[in-house]
Amino acid sequence: MERHFDDELKGLRQKLLQMADTAQEMIGLSIKALVERKKDLTEQVFSLEQTVNHSEVEIEEEAMRLLALRQPIASDLRLLTAILKINNDLERVADQAVNISETVLYLLKEPPLKPLIDIPKMASLAQTMIKNSLEAFIKQDSALAHKVCKDDDEVDMLNDQVFRELLTYMMEDPKSITRAVDLILVSRNIERIADHATNVSEDVIFIVEGKNIKHHIQDDNQ
Repeated sequence: MERHFDDELKGLRQKLLQMADTAQEMIGLSIKALVERKKDLTEQVFSLEQTVNHSEVEIEEEAMRLLALRQPIASDLRLLTAILKINNDLERVADQAVNISETVLYLLKEPPLKPLIDIPKMASLAQTMIKNSLEAFIKQDSALAHKVCKDDDEVDMLNDQVFRELLTYMMEDPKSITRAVDLILVSRNIERIADHATNVSEDVIFIVEGKNIKHHIQDDNQ
């Protein structure tokens, strides 16, 4: 019976990874649509959202079934609880990619405001955080999870930098306000993606170390 439960958990983790891959693809497509100004890429993002939504429901139902039937204790209970939370975070990541794509559609109606440098850099960092947080989850690597939590600071710094730069554009040219605000929204969506990666990493730390570090990430040497 234990062996079968392990197989069920393995299958659940695999579904979660597939969902993460789709969410990652959505992020990449949404940013590429912004940088290359390609409307058709936003349509791909909207289409993939349905896949993520279906996966979220499927994973949640399976996790709840295992909780009810297996009544796991200790580490297995923490694992299933974390899977439910990570599942929700990944669905939110996909939502942020959709938000970015919707904003891109507005930006495509106007000429580019400026060369995009920091926003793609932010997106790349956020994607790396998502990748590392899932790797930490699979390998039960709390050190990598702690690193992801710290990497969030760099994304926050870039987000602030983007805001300040675009605020300057708006002050100098009122005609740029709408486009600048849209780019600020994109930046904030990326910052939220990084936040969800941080949430996943915090859940990994909870699984591995049995402690909750949300809201009070410790300054350690890991």
